[in-house]
Amino acid sequence: METLEILFGGKVRIRLMRQFLLNPDKIYDAKTAAVVCRGKVREVSHELVALAKAGLIKRKFYFKELGDKRVRTIGWTLNGSFLFLTQLRNLLANNILLRVHDIAKRLSRGGTLKLVVLAGVFLQQWEARVDLLVVGEKLKKGILERIIASLESEIGRELHYVLLERVEFEYRLNVSDRLVRDIFDYPHHVLLNKLGIKA
Repeated sequence: METLEILFGGKVRIRLMRQFLLNPDKIYDAKTAAVVCRGKVREVSHELVALAKAGLIKRKFYFKELGDKRVRTIGWTLNGSFLFLTQLRNLLANNILLRVHDIAKRLSRGGTLKLVVLAGVFLQQWEARVDLLVVGEKLKKGILERIIASLESEIGRELHYVLLERVEFEYRLNVSDRLVRDIFDYPHHVLLNKLGIKA
């Protein structure tokens, strides 16, 4: 079991906390939160009440679209005035960085990887254009997308990622493609580099 799971009471609570901390403007009802956190609605509802009691989140009414109707629903959103907001966000975000080698290992099931670069949310650069770059040969995009969806659930935030075959990446690198420049010109962390790229 992961250290934070032990300290904070389980995977679902950690995933919920990350979800709220890294998406401060979103409102979640129990069903939506359960889907995003890959938990059971009953367990998630219990955790939402506990997090509200601690002051991390607060109740908020909003209108949810159900077919052609708008239904008033009770949701939960981040309490922006929570006393330990910055410290908790940093703790949970730093924990992501401690497991970067696990990320590379998981991604390796998606083909012959040549380059893996972390940026954005992995380095607490919340407004970055790209969070993850994966370059390889014979990439299995379906498998990689499922692995990334699993990472998104654990991290608590949608990842902006780019999957490129080696040939396309080398072409983009040679023509100074803006997307590639945005990754390498800003803070990034190279997990795997079998292309000899100076990063």
